[in-house]
Order: sequence, then C-alpha cells, then structure tokens
Amino acid sequence: MIAPDRDLLLGLLRTPTAGPLETTAEVRLWDAMRLYQGAFEDIGFTTVHFGPAPPGCVDRPDVPAVVREAVAEDPGFLERQPSLVLRYGDAEPSVMFNVHLDTVAPFEPASFDGTRFRGRGAIDAKGPAVALLAGLRAAVADPAVGRDVGVLVQAVSGEEGGAMGVFGTRPLVEAGFYGRLNVFCEPTGLRYLPRCTAAMTASVRVSGEDAVDDQPHAGHNASVLLGFLAQHLAASLVRVPDGQLCLAGLHTGRMHNRVYGSGELLLNLSYGSAESARVMTSALERSLVEGLAEFGRRFRTVPPFHRTAVDAAAITRLVWRKHGLPALPARDVPLLDALVPRWPAHEPAFTCDAIWLADVPDTRTVVLGPGSLHANNAHARGEHADVEELDRFSAVVRDIVVRFARNGGT
Repeated sequence: MIAPDRDLLLGLLRTPTAGPLETTAEVRLWDAMRLYQGAFEDIGFTTVHFGPAPPGCVDRPDVPAVVREAVAEDPGFLERQPSLVLRYGDAEPSVMFNVHLDTVAPFEPASFDGTRFRGRGAIDAKGPAVALLAGLRAAVADPAVGRDVGVLVQAVSGEEGGAMGVFGTRPLVEAGFYGRLNVFCEPTGLRYLPRCTAAMTASVRVSGEDAVDDQPHAGHNASVLLGFLAQHLAASLVRVPDGQLCLAGLHTGRMHNRVYGSGELLLNLSYGSAESARVMTSALERSLVEGLAEFGRRFRTVPPFHRTAVDAAAITRLVWRKHGLPALPARDVPLLDALVPRWPAHEPAFTCDAIWLADVPDTRTVVLGPGSLHANNAHARGEHADVEELDRFSAVVRDIVVRFARNGGT
C-alpha cells in the first residue's frame, strides 16, 4: 500500500460516516465520498453519478419499516446519504465493484502503526474500499482495460443500519449501473461467495394494560407472555438449510415496582430463497398461534397471570418490520474459480447489498473481500485491518479485472 493510499484510508477512518439509522451524531458521508471520488479521478475514472436517492425509492412495500419511519421523521434523511458511481472506459461489457462507505456506530478513533489500521470501517468497508482503489490503479495499466471492457465502481450509503441497500445500491442497479460481473466488497477471507441471504424481521407486540406491583393480577404481564413466546418460538420454529433464526431483543420495561402490559419481541430470519422465506413465514405465524394457545392453557389457572392468559390472543399481534426482500441464488463464476477459493457450500452465507442483483439477467454476482467480520472485529470494539490483507485483496482485484478484459468480459 503506497503512502497516498494510507493517507486516504486514514482520512476516511477519521471521517464519521455512521448513517442516521445508526447514530444521532454528525453524518459526514458527503465528505467521505468526495475524498474517495478525488482519488479515483486521479487515476482516470470519471464520475457518472453522485447524489442521494430519489424520494420514491422508499415508497415500496419491501422497504424496511425503520427506513420508512426515518424518512417520515427526518426530511433530510436521504439528502445526507449520497452514493457515488465512477467509470473507467466506455466499452462494454463491464465489471462492477460495490463498496459501502457508511459504517455502524459508535465511532472509534483512527490509527495506523505501520502494519495495522484501526478504526470504525477499517474492515467494513473503508479498508477494502481503498484496497479496491489500489487494485484498479494497477489494472487500468493494462491497455485492454477501458478499451475492451469497462469498469464501474459503486460507493454507496445505506448498507448498514438495517437499510438493506434500498436507497443506496438498489436505485443504482435500477438505473443500469451494474456489470456483467459484479463484485461486492465485504469481508470473506478472500473466498468468493456466489450467494447471499436476505433477511426478514418480525415484531411480536403485546399491547395490554399496566398494573401496580401490589396488584399484579389487575393488568397484563407482557414480560411473562413474551418470555414464554420467545422460548416457544425458539424451540418450535422450522429451520431451513439456507437460513438462520435469531431471537433478538425482548423489551417491556426496566422498573421493578410495576407490571408492564406492553412490550415487543424481535426476531430476525435469514433465508437463501423465496421458498425458504415462505416456509419460515408460515412457520412463524403458525407457531405464534400455537404458543398463544399453550400460554392460555398453562397460565389460566395461575391467579397473577389469569387475565394475561385469557386475553393473550387479543393483545398480541405480529408485525413484519422487514419482509419481501430477494435473496441471491448461487451461480458458478469460472473466472473467480481460477483466482481465489470458493466459499464452502456447508458454511452459511450472509446478507449484503448483493441481493439487488438477484433478478438482473445475464449477470454474475459474488461477494469478495479481505479479512473476516468476526476476526477483524467488524461492528465491534477494536475493528482493524492489516496492510498485508488489504494488499492481497488489491492484487486479486487487479487479476479479476485484467483477466475479465483479456477474456473478452467472460
């Protein structure tokens, strides 16, 4: 990694880019995008798009509720989160690389000790973004690149915070900014992942009446009801081979001297196909009905919870916070097979913006990047990336583009 790349990465790491779904602090995605844009223009790329998504992109039934609510509450929500598209050469076909510059919160101080970068986004995904730049700088030295094939780079907002790319990557894909080969830069240990799960989020909500601790029988006990349902769902929900179930937050209240009548249980269900999504949706809806019936039978004769048991079905509802997103099915990518190992079939895939290429014809899409979400502490304290792993990714990027160009875009 040359000195200008190290300076660029430190500049990006020092720029807070957690989006408004992650933080109420200052969001400086425009500044980060401009830094990145300038570095690419220095190596001959041109800017073909730079700006926020159109408002209509969030007026769809599959847009996560958290995004719709944020847009309704904050008129500047989309304006503060631009995306950037850069291009090298006018030739077709093209290879496209997607990388996100938004991060999770909280912000962490940036540092570099000569071998390791530390800071929020070091591995997810500002480090890969700069490694991508270095790899493309080397690739465009080959005369076939730009002359025989084009190169596109999407630098997006809206990947984190549960936004699922609905105002970042999806509008760009729908505008035609994609290639015959599409590479999404996420930590995979330099193994290419040719499939991608999507996720749906369910909220089990109890809306009952509170009670004082001296008369707990007078109200509805959402804590007992939701706790029971959490265990019932964990034990009974159908598992699918291409997805995972995560029972997440359960919240009713924090005080000890009252009975909370309302609360929420969140579940996240990932899936690798539309059929798996259908199976998991039906299983959750059926299991919830069965759980409510079982709660009624078990607690109807227990005085403090009699009212809750009698009214359980009436005060409980299922709300889909995120539903209907596509998953990316696996396809062979011979060009990548010749360069890097393939993600093992038995290892679970994960969710990222690559889902938006699922239904685009005549394309092949993979997820590929340096490092590991777990080992490099992505989304956690102490996030880091080593120069050595970033340099290896740069070399792979160079080889992908040059081979794509010399093979005539295949």
